[in-house]
Amino acid sequence: MLPDFKNKILLAPMEDVTEPPFRLICKRLGADVVYTEFISSEGLIRDARKAREKLFFYEEERPIAIQIFGGVEESMDKASQICESANPDFIDINCGCWVKDVALRGAGAGLLKDLPKMKRIAQSVMKNVSLPVTLKTRLGWDEDSIVIVDAAKMLEDIGIKALTVHCRLRNQGNKGEPDWGWVKKIKDAGVTIPIILNGGVKSPEDIKFVFENYEPDAVMVGQGAIMNLWIFKQAKELIATGKYTEPSVEEKISMCIEHLKLNCKTKGQAKGILEFRKFYSGYLKNLPDVSRFRMELMMLRELKEAEEKLMEIKEFYLQLS
Repeated sequence: MLPDFKNKILLAPMEDVTEPPFRLICKRLGADVVYTEFISSEGLIRDARKAREKLFFYEEERPIAIQIFGGVEESMDKASQICESANPDFIDINCGCWVKDVALRGAGAGLLKDLPKMKRIAQSVMKNVSLPVTLKTRLGWDEDSIVIVDAAKMLEDIGIKALTVHCRLRNQGNKGEPDWGWVKKIKDAGVTIPIILNGGVKSPEDIKFVFENYEPDAVMVGQGAIMNLWIFKQAKELIATGKYTEPSVEEKISMCIEHLKLNCKTKGQAKGILEFRKFYSGYLKNLPDVSRFRMELMMLRELKEAEEKLMEIKEFYLQLS
């Protein structure tokens, strides 16, 4: 069942980031809807282990979408059926990935250069599953081909249930300033399906600002959640009360340990600790002179050692306060 997106804050799909442990922690910290990493349709139909592993999610994560990408209709058809068998709440089609290996092969943002093909793929997926289908894309390929309003109208006409707009062009990648104003232009053009704003939303203040100024139905947070997993909770506090609280050192370290343990449980200790390194900066952000501790954590390979070091960090900063 499609969730109610109105005034919700969503966790964006991010490769090698939005795995089950990270999604679960974000859910506990206020994310209303979460998405899997994007999954290759070709990998799924060929039963590639890595692609199949990405289908796993915890029941606590609901509502959740499985996101798939691909440029071949038949592959997308079969992949969407495999996704449906995993029983997510809805399926999302990625038409916004900018990296060359995807976009230049006619998938992801490459479909912005061929809206009829985007339409055929979306229609084909919808025809082959009973779950609601949504889609995520960008404003256009480059400055000379901003097609998002036409794409939004087309997708609404064929029955796509919601549209996420990453408010950058394909040639911007994840850099450059997003143009959030296009979300309101889509609304003003008469599109009535939920429009979800994404791209460059990095703080609770950003979330409040875009809700107030650009009229999205929902806001999707990507990189901003890596550096601040409390962004969802804080944004809701800011919108409701005009202010928000920062997590204490105890809260940060406790959640970091919980996340680390979950990562090790899901992936095994060696891989779990190694792949957790990208999250330490977010948990330790704003602690004075923390770089020394962060470097020490990066060297550890045993869960027990990492837990002990995190507890040591907590005690150090508590003594300073």
